[in-house]
Amino acid sequence: MEKTTRTLHIGCHLSSAGGFLAMGKEATRLNADVFAFFTRNPRGGRAKPLDLEDIRSFVSYKETHGIGLLVAHAPYTMNACAAKENLRTFARDAMIDDLARLEHIPGNFYNFHPGSHVQQGSETGIALIAELLNDVLRPEQKTTVLLETMAGKGTEVGRSFQELRSIIDKVKLNEHIGICLDTCHIWDAGYDIRNHLDDVLAEFDNIIGFDRLRAVHLNDSQNTCASHKDRHARIGEGEIGLEALVRIINHPRLCHLPFILETPNDAAGYAEEIALLRQKAVSRSGKSSA
Repeated sequence: MEKTTRTLHIGCHLSSAGGFLAMGKEATRLNADVFAFFTRNPRGGRAKPLDLEDIRSFVSYKETHGIGLLVAHAPYTMNACAAKENLRTFARDAMIDDLARLEHIPGNFYNFHPGSHVQQGSETGIALIAELLNDVLRPEQKTTVLLETMAGKGTEVGRSFQELRSIIDKVKLNEHIGICLDTCHIWDAGYDIRNHLDDVLAEFDNIIGFDRLRAVHLNDSQNTCASHKDRHARIGEGEIGLEALVRIINHPRLCHLPFILETPNDAAGYAEEIALLRQKAVSRSGKSSA
């Protein structure tokens, strides 16, 4: 029987409460080889002190257990284009602190929601986001900052590829900027990845460029295309559907990326989705990777 090589890099959000080594072990238990975590409480607040011994143990575990790139996630309360200056200051300070911490495990990703312009207008929002990034990015950093594609709920910035491109163009050190594509978000924003995946990807490549695409949040959606509501669903239980999501993980322009599940699940549910998607993934030899 021909031996196949698994190509799908998939995982989910894990709790950082027990530290990095605990997250690594939990990822292994779930049959994940990548994972995401919040750098601090997702609703805001201070990050807990770094445990450098835990980080050293995790780096060793990561290497021996085949864990790939980490996709750290900024807190939801971090609004880089808030109308209030104190909120923008919090966003800047939190990002500076988070990026300094991530340099202890260099070469990974820091993903954040661009923010909501709060009736200031998208052009002002884009300018403020770029201004913050110009304040915090450093030439020597090893972490790539990812702008996440958004559903366009309320006054969210990042609802279109054009808006994300506009942010990138205003960032001086934009070699440190990439994109995290959220399947639920772009579907809710109006990009029909169920019926026209290749067209959507061609538009992404034309406007932003595939070299910027570094990670995928793999989620189904509770809503119809262009709903602008941002309600995630479990894999195969939403409007995008299992068939379309399987096409995404197997697409030749996407299959090498880290896929992060953000579906409404507990650990057992994530393990089931990871197993399902690994079974549906295509190996390099063209056969199932299960």
